[in-house]
Amino acid sequence: MATKDDTAATSTGKLFTREEVTKHVDTSKDVWIIIHNDVYNVTPFLNEHPGGEEVLLEQAGRDATEPFEDIGHSTDARQMMTKYKIGELVEEERTKDGGKRTTNWTRGNEEDSSSSWWSWLIPIALGVLATIVYRNFISAH
Repeated sequence: MATKDDTAATSTGKLFTREEVTKHVDTSKDVWIIIHNDVYNVTPFLNEHPGGEEVLLEQAGRDATEPFEDIGHSTDARQMMTKYKIGELVEEERTKDGGKRTTNWTRGNEEDSSSSWWSWLIPIALGVLATIVYRNFISAH
């Protein structure tokens, strides 16, 4: 396992253990989080975070991947993160989620597009059907 003294370098920074990240939870002076197996020092971003610093402080020293994805951060927010990345988790401590699940917020994926069509098509079809039945019922009386 890597430690601060023998942390290995990667193309994107250093390798850290989860234990090392948990040591960086000092309120507004030293806050690290893990997102998609990447380690971020978000200390300089605390005052700038649109959701308030409390949101980041809640996740300090922890894997914040799930809360990060649940919020649905924009592409701009994901790009902004890169300047706070200081390294990655050591290989043996990474989660399988490491595939960097990102959502393209400008265009839905195919599954979303398909369900979007159905969400419009079904009510329209029911409306047309109701109109036809209503007109035939009224004209019959």
